[in-house]
Amino acid sequence: MRVVIGGGSGFVGRELTRLLKSKGHEITIISRQPGPGKITWADVESGGLPPCEGAVNLAGESILNPLRWWNESYKKDLFSSRINTTRILAQAIAASPTPPHSWVLVTGVACYKPSLQTQYTEQSDWTPFDFLSRLVKEWEGAGQLPENSAQKTRQVIIRPGAVLGRDGGAMKQMMIPFWLGLGGTLGSGRQPFPWIHVSDLAGIIAHSLGPHEGPSSTEPDVFNGVAPALNTNFEFTKELGRALKRPTIFPVPGFFLDVVLGSERAVILTQGQKVVPKRTLESGFNFQYPDLTSALKEIVG
Repeated sequence: MRVVIGGGSGFVGRELTRLLKSKGHEITIISRQPGPGKITWADVESGGLPPCEGAVNLAGESILNPLRWWNESYKKDLFSSRINTTRILAQAIAASPTPPHSWVLVTGVACYKPSLQTQYTEQSDWTPFDFLSRLVKEWEGAGQLPENSAQKTRQVIIRPGAVLGRDGGAMKQMMIPFWLGLGGTLGSGRQPFPWIHVSDLAGIIAHSLGPHEGPSSTEPDVFNGVAPALNTNFEFTKELGRALKRPTIFPVPGFFLDVVLGSERAVILTQGQKVVPKRTLESGFNFQYPDLTSALKEIVG
């Protein structure tokens, strides 16, 4: 199978590329810079989609980039880096004489309103309520194919939680303070912490690109990209401390995160959602790392 991956040079993209190549698939990465095995977004806009059986979009400016202040310029970049690239791919798929069988868009769980009680599955209704949920709404809308194209190409949306792995994502920024014994809970620590190991997220994407059984639909299939375990920030903090054999006695107050990150962005860390991968499990996907103990052992080990 030939797969085109937008944003394939990033943390999740590297893991997905490695997995797909190990299964014998041929990968083309869409990137800002040309190179071997790569094309640019401008190439796709001008020349259309290269022949492929699957297309994936992972592109987007990092929301927790510690080097960017939370301001209008950054928020504009968060929107444009996701929505523009998604729209380019969706339009290229719709215009292709031989469109791919599958179109996978990876967004996020920020669409679900933070709650200590409510459990969200893929069937849960939601409406935008803040900056990040509006971002997800527009992002997923940009990926929607016209009905005649959706009859030929299966649309999939995957909504991951915090992506954990050795080479990037949330763990990269957390490891140094935890190694130094300066790790601690964020805010109250009671907030849910939806997470997934990067290998499992790559696995769900690859699973979604494969042959689909069941009735075809012009609406996207939605899968929550989170581990089956329901954990809080406190449980994650203690488990990571145990894995590193380090104390976790320095809690980070919520107001400090609001000041440093901006309150609209800090909610990612200080609030959370109980998200369940109901349809992901029903699809037959088997998690390699269904719990924190196994995931952190692989990452820290």
